[in-house]
Order: sequence, then structure tokens, then C-alpha cells
Amino acid sequence: MDDLPPPLIVEVLSRLSDSTDLARCRLVSKTLNTLSYEVRSINLFCSFGRYVKSRSPTTKSPITPFKTIFNNLILSSRSVESISVGVEKPLRGLSYDDVEDESDDLYLTDVNFVKEWLPGVGCGGLRSLSISDFWVQSCWRRSEVLVLISSCCHSLLDLEVKNAWLSVDGLNPMPSLTSLTLEFIRLDDEDLNKVNECFPSLQVLNLIGVGGLKDPRIHQLQLKTCQWTMSNAPLSLTILAPNLVKLVLKCVKPQSLVLETPLLSDFHLSLEEAGKYEVKEFLNLTTLHLESTGLCSLIGTFPFGRTVKNLTVDSLNRSEPVKTKRFNLETLSDFFPNVSSLKLGPGAWSELESHFRSGCLEGKIGMKKMKEITGHLMVYDVEITKSFISSVLDKYTSLSDMALLIHREVDSSITSNLISSCSANCPRVRWRWGRWKEGMKDTWVSDGI
Repeated sequence: MDDLPPPLIVEVLSRLSDSTDLARCRLVSKTLNTLSYEVRSINLFCSFGRYVKSRSPTTKSPITPFKTIFNNLILSSRSVESISVGVEKPLRGLSYDDVEDESDDLYLTDVNFVKEWLPGVGCGGLRSLSISDFWVQSCWRRSEVLVLISSCCHSLLDLEVKNAWLSVDGLNPMPSLTSLTLEFIRLDDEDLNKVNECFPSLQVLNLIGVGGLKDPRIHQLQLKTCQWTMSNAPLSLTILAPNLVKLVLKCVKPQSLVLETPLLSDFHLSLEEAGKYEVKEFLNLTTLHLESTGLCSLIGTFPFGRTVKNLTVDSLNRSEPVKTKRFNLETLSDFFPNVSSLKLGPGAWSELESHFRSGCLEGKIGMKKMKEITGHLMVYDVEITKSFISSVLDKYTSLSDMALLIHREVDSSITSNLISSCSANCPRVRWRWGRWKEGMKDTWVSDGI
């Protein structure tokens, strides 16, 4: 290692995913010890195992406090550009009901803790900062860490704060910041307004599980990508972003939704019910993902679907087959006539199959450009499923690809029956088969399951 060029060693050390290894490297050789202070990235996360040991009467004495380890690493580093500090995922999943912990050893948005190290690195070349707090210790303490960051980090480009109750009183403008992620954060409407005002150059905004908002409003002129997941049911929700290209919006049941995003091309919308919506025309929308308990009424809010090429739909009614008529392929054809790729989630497939069971597919031919259909199947009645698939193939003569994922709990004999029947009855189509299950990643196989 000592024979490697120093810049290469620094590059390797800067890419360590766990900076506790950096501390170990300092004990290995004089060269590593010297060069370790030139690293550009510090990544330190408290593990669940360390947390448990720090609470056990038999093991807590020899455990070095997490904040002490971090301070030793960061205060001795001279060229840091990126900092990530936090607790690992198992700890982020704990709630105050699971464990009572009124200490502050993992309260990482504690402004007194951050003051110890941030001014020294923030005024330099710091470009990226991520703090993932321990919710059990942070949820009942309002932190001014965002204000401190805005006063110290004038060159910061990327900021991420998770699991905290934030104050914006005294927040300073950060015109250089282009990416902001707030995840599981407590904010009020006026706090979000302050964020709009002080971060005018945002191109990426992620608001995930941000609670406390009633009538939230995003007004960002430079924003290009936005992910917004609401943890409560707001009265109204407004997005004014003339340059927004991609939007992922998940909310419960807003009474009003206003979108002024004329350049939007990729839109993922998930909500329980469609209400009073004001949606300006999307002239560039090519990719659309819709998910709702009232899927048919939600589809009706998109009278501008002629530009959509890639469509994904799913109903949140997944627990059992739908017994009443909801939406059907005719509806999709009317609103999205130029779709070439259609993906049907398990709820949507179930609704379509239920509609087919109660009658038949409509005679009108729509979606003449349809090339590919992907479906997630439960297979309640294999004969009905086979008949439905056959009717779809008859309706869409331009279809060349069928990608079907079958639920993992479906009996293997039923699966084999479906695969062999479909492959034999329609050899003109390229078939792909796979498995799916809630909470698991879809898996594909090339020659059956």
C-alpha cells in the first residue's frame, strides 16, 4: 500500500462506505495515517449492535460514544467535501413507543453537537451533508440545525436531513443549494414557505413523510425533479414549478390539488380518492403512473393523455377480487389512445379481470400502438385468467410482448398450466414470466417458473 501514489490512496480512503475503517487505517502505517486526513468523504453510521451494547450494563463501559468517534474523524480532516452521519436503518425504524430513551447520545441534529464540527468544515469546500437522526431522541426536541447549516455552509449543493423536528426561525438564504431531502421531518406550512424562500435554486426536492402540513405549497422556479410523500391528509396541495420534469406524488385524500407544471414528462401519482383538481395541460407528458382506490375517477382527471406512451395503473383494492365494475380497457383506450407500453399492478389486473368475468371486453379497438403489456396476477380462477389474456391478445393485434408476473403463493401446477397454455395459444407474442409478492422485488425467469 505504501508504494501506491498518494492521490490514489486518498481516493481509496475517500470511497470507504464506513469511516470507522478510516480510523483503523490510521493504525496500520504512517503513510495511511498521514493521508487519512486528506479524505474528501466521511461516512459514519451507528449500528443497532453498537446501540444495544451502549445500553447494556455489561458492555456500555468500553464503548466509545458515537459522537466522540465522529468528532475525532471530522475535526482532524482537512479536505472534506461530503459528510454523512446518522443511525442505521434498524434504529430508524424504532419509535418512542418501542423504547423510552431520553438521552442525547444519538441526538444528531442537536445544534450544540453540530456546532462542534460544522463551522470548521462548512466554511470550506463542503458540498454534501447528510444527517439521519435517531427519532426516539429527536422527535420531542425542536432543532435549529437547519438554521446553523444555512449560516455556515455557503457552498453546499446537496443537503439531506432525516428523522427530526426542525425549526426555520432565522433561516438564511442558501442560493447555491440545488438538492434538498427532508425525510420524516416535522414542519408547519409557514416553515415550508420559508424553505421556498431561502432555497431558490433547488433542482431536486424530496419531501418524504413530512408531517404537520395542512395547506402545503411548493413554489420553485428551477425545480426539475420532485418526490413528495405526505404522511397526513392535507386540505390542499399546490405545486408551482414551471421547469419541473419529473414528479412523484403520494398523498392520502387532499380536498384540492393544484399543479402548474407545464414541462412535466414523468408523473407518478398515488392517492386514495380523486377530489377537486386543477391540472394545467401536460403537453410533454410521456410517462404516467396512477395508483388509487378510485382509479376510474382519477383517470378521468387526465384529459390530456394523448401524449402518454408509457402507462402504469394500479388500484389500491388488492385484498380480494373486485366484485363491482370499476375501470376497464375501454376507459384506458379513451383517455390514453397512444400508449405503447402498459403496466398493470395487481389491483388493476384484478379489476380488469373482474370486469371481464361479468361480461366481455368491449368491441371497440383502442390503443392501436400498444406493443407491450406487463401484468401482476393473483390467478383466482386460472380458466378465467386464460380467457381474459386471450381476449386481450385478440383486441390488441399489434401487441408483441407480454410480461406476466404471478404471485408467489399461487400453486406451481396452476402456474405451469397458465404458462404452457399461453405459450401454445399465441406463439406470435414474446412471453416473459416472473414472480411477485408484496414487499419483495419482482423476479424474472426466461423459460418458465
